[in-house]
Amino acid sequence: MKILSIDTSCDETAAAVTEDTNILSNIVWSQASAHTKYGGIMPSLAKRMHEERIDWVIHKAVKNAELTIDHLDAIAVTVGPGLSIALGVGVDAARSLAINYDKKLIAVNHLEGHVLSPLANSKAPASDINFPSLGLVVSGGNTLLVKINKIGSYEIVAQTTDDALGEALDKAARMLGLGYPGGAILEKFARGGNLEAYRLPIPIVGQEERKIFTYSGLKTSFSRLVESEKPLTKEKIINLASCFQDVAFTHLIRITSFVILDSKFHFQSLLVGGGVSANLELRKRLRKLGKYTGINVLFPYSKKLTGDNAAMIGVAAYFKALRGEFIDVDKIDRKPSAKISD
Repeated sequence: MKILSIDTSCDETAAAVTEDTNILSNIVWSQASAHTKYGGIMPSLAKRMHEERIDWVIHKAVKNAELTIDHLDAIAVTVGPGLSIALGVGVDAARSLAINYDKKLIAVNHLEGHVLSPLANSKAPASDINFPSLGLVVSGGNTLLVKINKIGSYEIVAQTTDDALGEALDKAARMLGLGYPGGAILEKFARGGNLEAYRLPIPIVGQEERKIFTYSGLKTSFSRLVESEKPLTKEKIINLASCFQDVAFTHLIRITSFVILDSKFHFQSLLVGGGVSANLELRKRLRKLGKYTGINVLFPYSKKLTGDNAAMIGVAAYFKALRGEFIDVDKIDRKPSAKISD
């Protein structure tokens, strides 16, 4: 089954063509540099840039797959969660294509795309995964753990009560003057830092049974620490970055470990997706956790599948198509606050 998928959930204009879970093309046009001077996403700018690029990105994805739209079996699009006016651009484009080319239409949850991203071009196909399994999404907008009863059936077992992990890393980088988005830059500075240089509080130590992620208190403590250390030298920035990342990841691992070891679940695999899953230190810690708990940890095979992209939407759409979950063109609409358990 060949599917053209579209994702405009935030600040990447993305389109991809997939055949079952195999990627034939994957095009992402990032707006990150345009939003840098604002220190965050400007919704009106994001919408305008999506509108300017969407047709080109779709054309490029189809061309790179060496197909025409006539060869496709369906059109898929992210309907949420995400930035409402950005989502609308993708939904409108998908609706138009479905009408003009008489194609079936598939509405996809962005978070499900991240959860299933390790299955794209994977040596461990879905048929090899035993359920229930666990999904971990770590991105700029979301940090959550979901119980995967089977593909298409999810239950949230832990999620952030404030900042997402990626958002917290970006804010820490901004405090250190590293720019926006700063998570990837923070990772580079954190390498080789002295983890004993500073003490930061690990969130909710001893309260892991609450099964929540929270980074607001850590962010506040870090802000005070940074102010007390000014003027910042390169050595200070390296050590501060290292200590913040260490505590942020320690908190994530503690909660994830608690959920995995919870005797009532018996998870078989951990599927990890989202932009922060590209972080090499986090991958190292999650693999170590996998060995300790006996759970198989799976990541997207390519860094291009960790951030927002349409190929992962195509993978999720494929499984929805197998279940016959298509939507009428006059009923599809954006769902900016959609939950994966909807």
